Amino acid sequence: MLAFVSSCGLTGIDGFKVSVEINLAHGMPQFEIVGLPDASVKESRERVRAALKNSGYQFPAERMTVNLAPADMKKEGPAFDLPIALGMLACMGLIDQAALNGLCVFGELSLNGAVRPVRGALPMVISELERGMKRFLLPAGNAGEISCIEGAEIIPVDTLAAAVRHLTGELPIQPQAPVAYRQLISRRQFSEDFCHVKGQAKAKRALEIAAAGSHNVLLIGPPGSGKTLMARCMPTILPDMTFEEALETTRIHSAAGIVPPTGLLTERPFRSPHHTASHASLVGGGPNALPGEISKAHNGVLFLDELPEYRRDVLEALRQPMEDGFVTITRVSAQSTYPSRFVLVCSMNPCPCGNLGSRTQQCRCTPNEIRRYLNRISGPLLDRIDMHIEVESIPAEKLSEIGLSESSDSIRARVEAARDVQLARYRDIGIHSNAELNARTLAGACQMTPAAKELLLASTERLKLSNRAYTRILKVARTIADLDGFADIGEEQIAEAVQYRTLDRKYWG
Repeated sequence: MLAFVSSCGLTGIDGFKVSVEINLAHGMPQFEIVGLPDASVKESRERVRAALKNSGYQFPAERMTVNLAPADMKKEGPAFDLPIALGMLACMGLIDQAALNGLCVFGELSLNGAVRPVRGALPMVISELERGMKRFLLPAGNAGEISCIEGAEIIPVDTLAAAVRHLTGELPIQPQAPVAYRQLISRRQFSEDFCHVKGQAKAKRALEIAAAGSHNVLLIGPPGSGKTLMARCMPTILPDMTFEEALETTRIHSAAGIVPPTGLLTERPFRSPHHTASHASLVGGGPNALPGEISKAHNGVLFLDELPEYRRDVLEALRQPMEDGFVTITRVSAQSTYPSRFVLVCSMNPCPCGNLGSRTQQCRCTPNEIRRYLNRISGPLLDRIDMHIEVESIPAEKLSEIGLSESSDSIRARVEAARDVQLARYRDIGIHSNAELNARTLAGACQMTPAAKELLLASTERLKLSNRAYTRILKVARTIADLDGFADIGEEQIAEAVQYRTLDRKYWG
């Protein structure tokens, strides 16, 4: 007897079609899996054997061969447990082959017959939809992340026996009803809010500009000045993710196996790796070339606290993804490309002891110690950070005098208005924010008044800024003009944007 079950494998954030072929023949009892399986796929033999017996089905005492086609692509993970088990039951005549035709099946089996969720369900379903597959039988634990997908008939199952009863018509399972994306967005709740940040008007203004134009920010200030709190508030003022952005973001998290129980991600991700993070954990890698922190922060915020404490090679690895918006990871057995378009928010102390410029504590560091500490950040990386913001410490006696400040909701309203202006301006050139402007589009989008142009050139020469820093100032000024409602960049916008580069001269000059 021969049976066929359609399934799907995962490479990066893309799925590829896998045909699970099961052949049952007379001979010595044997269970062989071929088709370039890895160790976890080979272990399916014991999981499937136990799941069948504990679900009340007889395991065939015959020669059984399972082929995972195409045979030249490596198959990884336990997602083929369920299609292998259903194919074996079809070979024994307990399931009609016609019920399996046109159905994509994947899922991990527990020894007691329960169906467990697998990594990468969303990218696999999206890839199969693009190839014309419409019907899916998958773990109930993966149903949440696919709840917003329209045009797919999703059958969630929690046990092998339930899947068999559905396919035989004994107890059909109703397809999952799609959920409107707007309904998911309405459920969001933020634990942080800018109204709890006392004082720091300059820093909050800078973060509003950064959110409006997707600019990278470096916060420099003594301990306890509010740098971390403001960074954690950053996602609360970013515009809502579009449905396409939510799918793309969830697709990456699904490939990494970290989709939340609620399913589709509706909040922009906030990733904060520890300063001891390795190159592979930040950029991505491992034997299977899995996504790293910079890809998990796609469409959101990547927060690096205590920036000089990160390893030099880890920081330098950020340079290419910050420019290109994607990262390609190559390993011996795998190569994957992941999107990595994020807002980088960094924080650091102004010196090793952290008290340089503090109003309450005296700095104990020598000039040479300060210089060595700050020089842990290379000039090329600093050039790619659009805005450098000094955060002052507020004396404790003044904190009680400061009431609640402007809320994140009101700041986000201005940010969304500025983003709408940018979306309308760049509709025909395929970018979404001012930070994405390149050499080809910069001149047309950043028209300046004569006085503004003269001020920018004079500031660049006086501060001895690089050409990259020049363009960063221009992009920030374009965002400030969008927030202020000006079509052209004026002298005031350039002056404010230049203020956010003065640390080039103050610390690294």
